[in-house]
Amino acid sequence: MLIRNVVLAAGGPTYEVQTVGGRIAEVTPSGSFSRAVEGEILDGRGGALLPSFVDNHVHLTQWAASLTRIDVSESDSAAAVVDILVHSEERYGKRTLRAQGFRDALWPDVPHKDVLQRALPDRLVAITSMDLHTLWLSPALLAELSIDHPTGILRDRDCMEGLGALDRLADTEHGDLSVLDATAELARRGITAVTDFEYADNRAVWLRRAGVGQSSVDVSIAVWPQWLEHELYLGAKTGDRIGDERHLSLGPLKVMFDGSLNTRTACCHDAYPDGSGTGLLLETPADLRALMRQASEGGIQPAVHAIGDRANSLALDAFETIGIGGRIEHAQQVLPADVQRFVAAGVAASIQPQHAMSDRDVADELWCGRASIAYPYASLHRAGVKLLFGSDAPVSAPSPLDAVADAVWRTDDDRRPWQVEEALPLDVALAAACGGRRSVDVGDAADLVILAEHPANLSNRELRADPILATVRAGQVTFEQAGPL
Repeated sequence: MLIRNVVLAAGGPTYEVQTVGGRIAEVTPSGSFSRAVEGEILDGRGGALLPSFVDNHVHLTQWAASLTRIDVSESDSAAAVVDILVHSEERYGKRTLRAQGFRDALWPDVPHKDVLQRALPDRLVAITSMDLHTLWLSPALLAELSIDHPTGILRDRDCMEGLGALDRLADTEHGDLSVLDATAELARRGITAVTDFEYADNRAVWLRRAGVGQSSVDVSIAVWPQWLEHELYLGAKTGDRIGDERHLSLGPLKVMFDGSLNTRTACCHDAYPDGSGTGLLLETPADLRALMRQASEGGIQPAVHAIGDRANSLALDAFETIGIGGRIEHAQQVLPADVQRFVAAGVAASIQPQHAMSDRDVADELWCGRASIAYPYASLHRAGVKLLFGSDAPVSAPSPLDAVADAVWRTDDDRRPWQVEEALPLDVALAAACGGRRSVDVGDAADLVILAEHPANLSNRELRADPILATVRAGQVTFEQAGPL
């Protein structure tokens, strides 16, 4: 493929880029290209050519499903959620009511299964929180799933298992088609690769999907502890291709080490101000080390979910004790003394800048006045920590330009920037969103995105609205905008 009429730097001249065999073969100023054109020609229309975006943390099944669920993200109470469901009930007939997006950390009332029963008698109802750490179920659906629970509010690991049980009730073929359609939407957003952290036997799920259709993005699948033994039995290692699928590979071991901020189960050194404790560890430090050692000895890289500062401290202890590198997912609250430990241990920070913006009010309420740093992106960068951007979709939308804007400007509305000292330089944020790549170079993978304007020319709001003109994966167009800009 020959990509014509693109700029590589803000205010710079236009270039032509030839790709061959899925890699960049030549980069020349416009008008000076001399070799025979190989493949199709893509007109960049004067747009900015960048390495494509990589979403390092998604839950693809949950995100695809969320696109058709009832949105309750603006609800400020349990009563408000129920009111939305009551007014949506007729549209869904006898189907299970599925809603998404509540945050109950600062609500004046408490969600409970009985609240749903009173408003929607004997109705099958499942409401997933925005952070995927809480599942609110009605009595009828609890009975359908054979779950005996006093409140119907499933948190953390119980939530994951509940979501898995709901997925097993769903129409598999319809779900697979929805996920594949969702990957096409990812391509429209400039994304060519993701790491899928869905709580499932992801090898089996994605091999099944491969028989249904083609994903528009490369998928690296996470392994949960329940399926680790099988992967080790197969001799699979992080980065290995799965089966004959060249766009499907094995990713890291996912270990849930603590909870979340909104549920007050993120494990912290200091107690939460409401007296609910210091959060939870979902694995003992010894069990965490055992899982990490078992995976790493088999060639599978650990990715440890750690949000609270104590969870991050203990996760770093584990990496240091075993003597391996890997990833910490989220790293939302970190002690200053622990920042440098990421580098020494060879641990990357897999972070989601949109979380900082959506959580800022809750963080100010629950984490105020602590020694640790909340969402410490600049601190991690200055220490030399490798940053990997993701969305944690559906927790945040898989929108890389929003993630970059949030990391750079630390505000997504008309309020003043939040903890502006932790803002990242634009070039650093772009590299973190592009899988670590900073430029378009000969020999690199031909995974590319064309933006209408170079990000360096744009304001906070303008960057978020910058049109994606085209997305290229391995030298093949996966999305091209039709018509005028």
